Amino acid sequence: MQIRAAVLEEFGKPLVVQDVELAGPGPGEVLVRLEACGVCHTDLYTASGADPSGYAPTVLGHEGAGVVEAIGEGVASVAPGDHVVTLFSPQCGECVHCVSPKTNLCLAIREQQNKGFLPDGTTRLSRGGETMRHFMGTSTFAEATVMPEIALAKVSPEAPLEAAALFACGLTTGLGAAMYTAKVEAGSFCVVFGAGMVGLGAVVGCRLQGAERIVCVDMSDDRLQLAKQHGATDLMRGGPEATDAILEMTGGFGADHTFECTGLVGVMRQAVESARMGWGLCTVCGVAGKGETLDIVPRFLITGRRVCGSSFGGAKGRENVPQLVQRYLDGDIDAEAFISHRLSLDDVNHGFELMERQDGIRSVIGF
Repeated sequence: MQIRAAVLEEFGKPLVVQDVELAGPGPGEVLVRLEACGVCHTDLYTASGADPSGYAPTVLGHEGAGVVEAIGEGVASVAPGDHVVTLFSPQCGECVHCVSPKTNLCLAIREQQNKGFLPDGTTRLSRGGETMRHFMGTSTFAEATVMPEIALAKVSPEAPLEAAALFACGLTTGLGAAMYTAKVEAGSFCVVFGAGMVGLGAVVGCRLQGAERIVCVDMSDDRLQLAKQHGATDLMRGGPEATDAILEMTGGFGADHTFECTGLVGVMRQAVESARMGWGLCTVCGVAGKGETLDIVPRFLITGRRVCGSSFGGAKGRENVPQLVQRYLDGDIDAEAFISHRLSLDDVNHGFELMERQDGIRSVIGF
């Protein structure tokens, strides 16, 4: 079938919206008609050429939601008409990582996916007879996509798909960092560095976990006020003084949990140094720039602080994403409040411009 899609032709250049060919689903695969897709920083990061693992040409997009249109042989967990959220971090369900509760990072599927292929090492996208690669196994800047059954989370049909799309990446990454990776305890003192989509999700996650104090640190007054609406108890302007201010708030000891959601290595260091001596945990969610490193003074670790990373919030997507979408429907998570711009596919490059200007939290493309 022919579909319209936003193609990354060359790094550092605008995406080109054009017609491409999408083959039908093979065994274990599903054809999804996209209805919404968030414009995420990871798409911009790859398009800019900063991602050392990036490739082109490819159809970008990974924060998608839509309706199942057709299924391949052997597909049993979804059927035509089901509402689904796309998963760039799926689980095969069989490898040692998938059967362990310790991680959500599947060993079996990542190698092919990181190269731009489906699990069988092929693609379903082509143009002029030449194959094109799938971005993060999803390629959701398109009217439709074909994905493995294991890379789709079936969600309630009651959830508006433009809000459900946010759970495909940014919102779940922040929520899960607090709920699944850090496992924030009730009564905790938490600090979230960054009030973009991921940071705001972490604020909500800390609130849902019963944190007593939630400090949000950001340079934008507008974003800080949004963080307050979603559960932050204290607001702080970012800058070199943030660590000292947090230590003062905590009697010199530091926070039980800190979350780094900016991708800036200087802020990562602040998050480590703001964690509590003895048991403080710094959870790093942000993606640093190519070649950058995090400099940690060893005494901060020797005195009991810990640092961990969190990919997709530690969420096992097919299990956790439907649960989080249900909490949105139950009123615990105001996902729609994060949608700041509604765009058409032709406006995808404008979505990148809005992100670079930090204009709003999330632009969502509607199909």
